[in-house]
Amino acid sequence: MNSNVENLPPHVLRLVYKEVAALAADPPEGIKVYPSEEDITELHTAIEGPEGTPFAGGVFRMRLVLGKDFPAVPPKGYFLTKIFHPNVGHKGEICVNVLKMDWKAELGIRHVLLTIKCLLIHPNPESALNEEAGRLLLEDYAEYESRARLLTEIHAMGGPSGALQDPNDGPQPKKHAGDPMKRAGPSAAPVPASLGNGANAASTTNSNSNSSTNNVAGKKKADKKRALRRL
Repeated sequence: MNSNVENLPPHVLRLVYKEVAALAADPPEGIKVYPSEEDITELHTAIEGPEGTPFAGGVFRMRLVLGKDFPAVPPKGYFLTKIFHPNVGHKGEICVNVLKMDWKAELGIRHVLLTIKCLLIHPNPESALNEEAGRLLLEDYAEYESRARLLTEIHAMGGPSGALQDPNDGPQPKKHAGDPMKRAGPSAAPVPASLGNGANAASTTNSNSNSSTNNVAGKKKADKKRALRRL
């Protein structure tokens, strides 16, 4: 999205810079603000999921975009973190009255952020962008809570229980194709010690037997030579 810095009047830019600096120095509880020096018209924030809601324990990234007609026209809000909520569309767009008909120029960015956080506590199914979430909220809250909690665990936490996964967990990489043990195949399998000792013993026995046979043959040959000399 293109920056609207050049489209905003200087006095509006000064007000925006001032408010954003105040938000960064003293943000609302459970909200962090990450201002950009390059584009003050696009404000990135992180909202902690309120306790007592399916979003508790999660951190939801969001951005506010100030249009060229701000503050006469409200900013547009988008969740960057996937969330199952009646008032958040599939592309992250947020539907809340303060960003529409109830907007007043004097409300400011802080009020917008607080209103969006309150929306996590009190969803409004009557103006749902996610119709399935709105229907479940009205007809089957247990299922709505389960779905919202599941997406929170998957997308807004470091892992299924909010903890970062150990890189050593899970499947280990296969051995490299150049591993000599892998290339050798079954023929390279080590011989059990008991079999190896047996093979060595058999080899030693055969060697001793051959030696005895040779000695006997040599003795017979020598005796034959002595007998011929006597003749």
